[in-house]
Amino acid sequence: MAASTLLNIMIRAAQKAGRALTRDFGEVENLQVSRKGPADFVSNADLNAEEIIRDELLKARPTYSFLLEEGGEIKGEDGQHRWIVDPLDGTTNFLHGIPLFASCIALERNGDIIASVIYNPIMEETFTAERGGGAWLDGRKRLRVAARRRISDCLAVTGINSKNATANAREIRQLAHITPSVAGIRRSGSACLDLAWLAAGRYDIYWEANLSPWD
Repeated sequence: MAASTLLNIMIRAAQKAGRALTRDFGEVENLQVSRKGPADFVSNADLNAEEIIRDELLKARPTYSFLLEEGGEIKGEDGQHRWIVDPLDGTTNFLHGIPLFASCIALERNGDIIASVIYNPIMEETFTAERGGGAWLDGRKRLRVAARRRISDCLAVTGINSKNATANAREIRQLAHITPSVAGIRRSGSACLDLAWLAAGRYDIYWEANLSPWD
């Protein structure tokens, strides 16, 4: 796959942040962590990765706007383009030493997503998609959803909302309804990777409510 200039910019930024996350992951017990709310943490690694991505994207396109998970919205002179960034999707996994997390970047033009990158630094996998250019793994393997036809053969993945008791109860009921029908259900802790793995055919079914734009 021949990636566009914009997609290459995004890949470089995500991979640079991912390398920093990998270094911090090796010393996760020494990270200074501040609590934002129940089961919702922000680490120095998260903030550092966001700064790396923002700096890389600013150098390449200084007039574009940003929507950052940690830093919020930053308006740029260009009213058409906006970067949407989650520097560390799977923060709770990261802080517990579970090697399942990713850096995610999307580019929005006039309200429509035109390109995206999801980088899993531990597995060194880069998932990309670009309007008109298809979806790829590491620029070499075209992503294809699974071809399984029977729901009993399907592997499902979802998220459980641990911050909202009402949503949590609803999701538990959904699990009870779906579990007997499928081959298995997973809860990975990284919505971005769930969606990337769905596109790659590793999962067959994904559902989750109340996601944020950067997911």
